This record gives sequence, C-alpha cells and structure tokens, in this order.
Amino acid sequence: MESIPGAKEAIHQLHLSNKYDLFILTTAPWDNPSAWMHKRLWIEKHFGVIFFKKVIIPHRKDLLIGDYLIDDRTANGAGNFKGTHLHFGWDYINSRFNKYRDWTAVLNYFEKNG
Repeated sequence: MESIPGAKEAIHQLHLSNKYDLFILTTAPWDNPSAWMHKRLWIEKHFGVIFFKKVIIPHRKDLLIGDYLIDDRTANGAGNFKGTHLHFGWDYINSRFNKYRDWTAVLNYFEKNG
C-alpha cells in the first residue's frame, strides 16, 4: 500500500520544522496481531527513523495526550480527542471530503496556527 499523496513530504516538513514532536497513532484489528507488525514495518519503510519508538496502537485515541490529531475518522475516540482534531481526507462513510481535504490543507493550518 502506498502513502497518501503529499503525506511523506508533509511529514518531513513538519519534522524538519522542529516545532512538533510527531507520533503515529493507529488502530489495528484486535484479532489480527500480525497487522500490528505490518503497520510498524510500513511506517518504517515510508518514514524511516522519524517515528522510531513513536508508534502507538490504541483503540481509544481520546485517552492520549497531545496538541493535535490528524485523523480521517472520528471513530475510536478521535472525535473526542482533547486537543485539536484535524479531520483529514476522504470520509468513506459520508462520501465527501473532511474539513482538511489533503496534506496541503493540513500544512496550511500549521502555517497559520502552529
């Protein structure tokens, strides 16, 4: 699986700004433990060492502490995240784009607010 267009460049830009401590929060199927390993290997393949020991696989994103959460869904607690949730990408349930359509929109948000 390839990354979303613009994702690698945006993550590298945020990382190189030295303004943010970046982590990956992702969920994985509980009944498929190998999916957890595959996610971690995919992240390393696409982002190198940026997320070394910075991958968290919760099923309740609202329990985590952070300033921002970039997520395409509100499920698994993302909609109740205590920081700012940047609702990102395509909404497969409602067949429309979320508020932050793509990585350019996310980077624009951080340029104005970060």
